[in-house]
Amino acid sequence: MAIHKTARKITTHVLQAMKLKGEKIAMLTAYDYSMAKIVDQAGIDVILVGDSAANVMAGYDSTLPLTLNEIIYHAKSVVRAVEKALVVVDLPFGTYQGNSKIALDSAIRIMKETGAHAVKMEGGLQIKESVIRILSAGIPVMGHLGLIPQSIHKFGTYVVRAKDKEEADILRKDALLLEELGCFGIVLEKIPAQLAKEVSESIKIPTIGIGAGGGVDGQVLVIHDMLGITQEFSPRFLRRYHDLSAEIKGAVSNYVKDVRSKDFPNEKEQY
Repeated sequence: MAIHKTARKITTHVLQAMKLKGEKIAMLTAYDYSMAKIVDQAGIDVILVGDSAANVMAGYDSTLPLTLNEIIYHAKSVVRAVEKALVVVDLPFGTYQGNSKIALDSAIRIMKETGAHAVKMEGGLQIKESVIRILSAGIPVMGHLGLIPQSIHKFGTYVVRAKDKEEADILRKDALLLEELGCFGIVLEKIPAQLAKEVSESIKIPTIGIGAGGGVDGQVLVIHDMLGITQEFSPRFLRRYHDLSAEIKGAVSNYVKDVRSKDFPNEKEQY
């Protein structure tokens, strides 16, 4: 029987076993109790409380404004709902880059105040000291390479990363480094499919792709994007599984019509 079905709880150990057995890992974002409960009951392996909350929950045009207090609030809500999935929380921009003590303090706050199971960080060699320090405290770390949205002002664009040999070689080295340091997995975002496949095959820890093809060990999408709640974002890698935006608008429109026509509430809907 599939490992993810027999496991009582999804842990980093379970994810490793899934990679070894060739079972694909399913990962989605969630930011609130109600959505996390649905996602967990639907059988997701990993829930990411992503800094993409800055975009889909707060309306910012990048992930940079999200604060540590805000991600903690979202993560607390998610953890209360989850029974089986592994919950990973993004360390927001400015909470780990350049200062490993601040990084450790940030990670400890997330783990203590939310009850989450791991943190995720963007970057490779440049965040080595922060990764080491967080791991030394016994906190599981997931890496993130390729397109790293927290560095948008450095790159100036969200185009595919690591298309040239130099950047691809750096990504390969960073993946090996993160594995060597002790990360339990790596998100590979928006890189050529062949490179993602090569990286996944070169390391023993699971790789989770977003816009990185099918040669990785699992996939992740932003829940608001794949359900069609957000409509402005339509990259090639996004498959919309529903059009909730249209359904919600229709439901609200019907409610407004019923209220104004005095159809709601009727005699059965009052005391």
